[in-house]
Amino acid sequence: MAEPLLVELLTEELPPKALSRLMEVFCRSLYEGLKEKNFLAADAESRPYATPRRLAVVISSVLEKQPDRLVERKGPAVAAGLDAAGKPTAALLGFAKSCGVDIKKLEKRAGEKGEYFVYCTKQKGELLKRHLAAIVEAALKKLPVPKLMRWGSGEAQFVRPVHGVVLLHGRNIIPGTVLGLKSSNKTRGHRFLSGGVITIGHAKDYEKILKQQGQVYACFETRRNAITKALDAAAKKQAPGARWNLGKTAELVDEVTSLVEHPVVLAGSFDKAFLEVPMECLIISMQQHQKYFPLVDAQGTLLPRFLFVSNMQASSSKEIVHGNERVLRARLADAKFFYDQDRKTKLAERVERLANVVYHNKLGSQLERVQRLGKTAGKIAQLIKADMAYAERAARLCKADLLTEMVGEFPELQGTMGRYYARHDYEPSEVADAIEQHYFPRTAGGELPKSPIALCVALADKLDTLVGIYGIGLVPTGEKDPFGLRRAALGIVRILVEKSLPLDVVDLLSRARSQFPNGVIAEGVAQDLHGFMLERLKPYLKEKGFEPDEIDAVVSLAPTRLDQVLPRLKAIREFRALPAAQALAVANKRIRNILRQAGGTPAAAVDAALLIEAAERQLSEAVQVLEGQVAPLLKSGNYTETLKRLAGLRPAVDEFFDKVMVMADDNMLRNNRLALLNRLSKLFLNVADISRLQN
Repeated sequence: MAEPLLVELLTEELPPKALSRLMEVFCRSLYEGLKEKNFLAADAESRPYATPRRLAVVISSVLEKQPDRLVERKGPAVAAGLDAAGKPTAALLGFAKSCGVDIKKLEKRAGEKGEYFVYCTKQKGELLKRHLAAIVEAALKKLPVPKLMRWGSGEAQFVRPVHGVVLLHGRNIIPGTVLGLKSSNKTRGHRFLSGGVITIGHAKDYEKILKQQGQVYACFETRRNAITKALDAAAKKQAPGARWNLGKTAELVDEVTSLVEHPVVLAGSFDKAFLEVPMECLIISMQQHQKYFPLVDAQGTLLPRFLFVSNMQASSSKEIVHGNERVLRARLADAKFFYDQDRKTKLAERVERLANVVYHNKLGSQLERVQRLGKTAGKIAQLIKADMAYAERAARLCKADLLTEMVGEFPELQGTMGRYYARHDYEPSEVADAIEQHYFPRTAGGELPKSPIALCVALADKLDTLVGIYGIGLVPTGEKDPFGLRRAALGIVRILVEKSLPLDVVDLLSRARSQFPNGVIAEGVAQDLHGFMLERLKPYLKEKGFEPDEIDAVVSLAPTRLDQVLPRLKAIREFRALPAAQALAVANKRIRNILRQAGGTPAAAVDAALLIEAAERQLSEAVQVLEGQVAPLLKSGNYTETLKRLAGLRPAVDEFFDKVMVMADDNMLRNNRLALLNRLSKLFLNVADISRLQN
């Protein structure tokens, strides 16, 4: 008979940042374990539960007994099991003995390689109580727990001490021992709001009983939703248009959900004097240290109010609020102290002390690094016609805030605090903004630097990281990328592409390499990193909606001007919609194959005197005319119009392949025709390799 099955572990407080993952893996592993042992009904569904003090799963339809099943054991081939006289061989006798039956009980089956012996027997289904404890133990061993602990005098190990195990099938307790504890149908509710032991009468009532008798929201998602709704309601009460979801709030909500069993949202306040400190400092102090939710008004201005989630409903919340306000006051006082102390020393005065901060033992100090950044950023500024002096100044100051107390306490604020301190020091606004934005984009889809000065320093910083770390052999492998080289490469790709900067990426890499002392960086690093960056470019372009063959048509040419990639792809997209596109793609594929089979690109130019066929003269004239027409289009980056013009070649190309034998016996004629095809191919390759387009 199928009934709901409840499995619960009652524990000490589980690690909050790992709780949701533990819940998911435990639920999946338990479900798979029961399925493997044939205890699940066809309509069985699982529902996970997790609070700070429990992991649980309810599976809707679990069988009390496995169904009977037919078990077959394959034995030796008939030819090997019987001798010439038809008597059983040692192999057949051994197989029958291992099955515990007489040879007469064995059957013959026809297979792909001939007949073979088989033993068939009906195996009766076993009871759930014989297997459940072992299935639960196996599921627990699959949990992603880096470090286990022991408790009491037993040998059981888990991420936290376990005080109770519930194994309940419908109304029936399934006897068994898990982690040294005997199963029952008893659990406990909230540590303070519940009154002792709770008996669960039926597995399906688990969530309802815990809420009614134990004051516990057992479902993680239900608890999370209750918290977000309560935060929304509380924020509205504090100020019109106030909101609490600032920055990486989703992770904070998950963590808070993992810390409480009975969430109650309360509001507190702090002294307005603390608002003199940059809001980023206050926000990170509240969120990271205290797990509070700071509030901003409709204009985005930080309010001297905050929300927090309590783990219990009290008759009077004043003492709880007062206690949290007192703790926060100390935290914010620290932040204000750091801020006041940091401003006593100018950023520029900190720069020389970067000589004492090691960047990498093979690449020198942070001072040597900012000296390299200054030269690279200054050169980039020249290339894009930005202010060279500002770029060099911003590069010199961009790492100085690493030596401040605030960044020492909150490393996430590097760059952000540099901007505040630079403004306090009356540095130009372009320089101050570049100090913060040179870290952009901080994430794969994050915001890009805005000003030209910030772009220069951001590129210089990422180029230096790539060339330096990659150039000393620390190449990312598999999922490991401790120095964030993939992120740096993607950042450069996005800046060059989305900001349409007319810069040659190989030239930029070479310039960055030239800033390092001789013998430190590998010789071919610029070319190697070009390929590394093109690999980052492909998924980036795919996310923008381009087809794999379109991307391949452009990236296969190893472009060094990444600002031209999107215009080329958009041109291909319009080109392939033209009637002539498919035929020209096939023709280009044919041309590339012919040139490859002929040994590569012919050295000679086309000789008009050797064009003896009308079709080849027509194609040559058409190519010559189009070369003149598309040259200014290519120069201006109008790739769409270029391909539209080239689409007009289709009649001449079709005629050529219909009437002309390229691989003629006469060497001079053959080479001249190959030169003509090469000239034609180059016209298209100015935009993309359209031979790679699929039908």
